[in-house]
Amino acid sequence: MESAASGKNGVRHGSEPALPGDLKISVFDLDRTLTRRPTYSAFLVFVAWHRSPLRLALLPLVVGLMAAYAMRLITRTRFKQLEHRVLLGRSLPGSEIRALADRFAAFVASAWVSPQARQRIAQERSEGRVVVVASAANSIYLDPIARLLEIGHVVATQSTWRGDVLLPDIDGQNCYGVAKRDMIEAYAAQQGWMREAIHVRFFSDHLSDAPTFAWADEPIAVNPSGPLRAFAAERGWPILDWG
Repeated sequence: MESAASGKNGVRHGSEPALPGDLKISVFDLDRTLTRRPTYSAFLVFVAWHRSPLRLALLPLVVGLMAAYAMRLITRTRFKQLEHRVLLGRSLPGSEIRALADRFAAFVASAWVSPQARQRIAQERSEGRVVVVASAANSIYLDPIARLLEIGHVVATQSTWRGDVLLPDIDGQNCYGVAKRDMIEAYAAQQGWMREAIHVRFFSDHLSDAPTFAWADEPIAVNPSGPLRAFAAERGWPILDWG
C-alpha cells in the first residue's frame, strides 16, 4: 500500500495506476458510513489523553466552540482548527503525531468499522471497481485507516506543517460539502480519470454530501441521518443500514 503524497487543496495522490478504458469508481465517506462514530474529535481526544491528559480539562471550551459553530458564529474549518489548538496545542512533532495516529487508526479499523462496511468494500472490488475514501477526516489518521482497509486512494483534509512539526491550521480546503465534490473531481483528473469515462458510485450518511451525491452516477445512502433518509427515499435511492 502506498504512502500517498499531498497535492494541492488537500487532494491525495494514490500510487495505484489508472486502469485503461471505462472505469468504475466507488467512493466512500468515512464517518458514520464506514465507521460507527465520528472520528475527528475522537482523534484529538485520543492524542490529548496519551500526550497531555491535563488538556482534557479544556473540553468545556471545545463544547463552547461547538455551540459557536452551531450558531454559525465560526465556520466549520475555523472550528476544527481551534479544536485542534485547544486539545493538541500550537505544534506537535511529526514523529509523535504519526505514531499516535497509527494507534488510533488501528483502534478505529478494528472497533468502529462495521463488518457490513468491510463486506461492501470487498463487494465493490469483486465487481472490478476502484475504491476511494473521501472524507473531511484529517489525512494524518485517515491514511493509516485506509491502509488497514487496503484502500489505495484517499481524498482528505490536510494539515499545515512547519518542517516536520504539525500546526493546527488546515492546508487548503476542509473536505466537506461542495469542497468534497471539488476535491474528488480534482483527484480524478489527477489520476487521469476523465469524468465522461467513469461510473461513480458514492456512499455517505449525511445530506452535507448532496453536491457529491448529485455528481455521482449512483448515490447510495448509508446509515443516513433523518434528512438524508427522507431525501434519498423521495428520490428512490438505495438505503443501507449497517447498524
